[in-house]
Amino acid sequence: MPRYLILGLCLVAPLSLAAAQNTPANSDDLAYSIGASLGDRLRQEVPGLQLEQLVEGLRQAYQGQPPRIEKSRMQAILQQRDEQASAAAEQAEVDKLTAAEKRFMATERARAGVHELAEGILYSELAGGTGAQPKASGSVQVRYVGRLPDGTVFDQNQQPQWFKLDSVIEGWRVALPNMKAGAKWRLVIPSAQAYGAEGAGDLIAPYTPLVFEIELLAVAD
Repeated sequence: MPRYLILGLCLVAPLSLAAAQNTPANSDDLAYSIGASLGDRLRQEVPGLQLEQLVEGLRQAYQGQPPRIEKSRMQAILQQRDEQASAAAEQAEVDKLTAAEKRFMATERARAGVHELAEGILYSELAGGTGAQPKASGSVQVRYVGRLPDGTVFDQNQQPQWFKLDSVIEGWRVALPNMKAGAKWRLVIPSAQAYGAEGAGDLIAPYTPLVFEIELLAVAD
């Protein structure tokens, strides 16, 4: 529902409140209360309005007078405002998520024994390996657990599983060629090398870094 249609709903609240309190009100008090409620809502949602024009539009519409702006023009203006407000809200959410990711990655980077690969991917060695290293075009057999920053497991496979390296997320494609068969690493992968701004359905939100424990069991060309 467009924001400008929602504004009309705020008129119902003062009426409901007055009925609930059973307080008599004259017409002046009622008009003032509705105006104050509407003004408070507008001040929060659409700051910087020209009050003279607001009052003129309200008066003309309430009295059934022809508006000085064509309805199609008004609809376009209000739609543009809705789109701007929606974009601002989306950007605020992006800023919140990216700030949380930066804090998480900084905390992980400061942990003892953590090393950094290309693209900001972090790893710590849980067990060493002595076997062959995967090729970028090859396949790997792994066991793994994938977690969100809060520790929630979103994916795991404790049975040996083969993957083509060119079919997995970028973070794996960067990290696994640095491992040797038999090794077990803990990886922290920035969202840009995982599922990025889109996320992955209901499992992984946008801008979410991922934590994996990966055991590289075998490699193949």
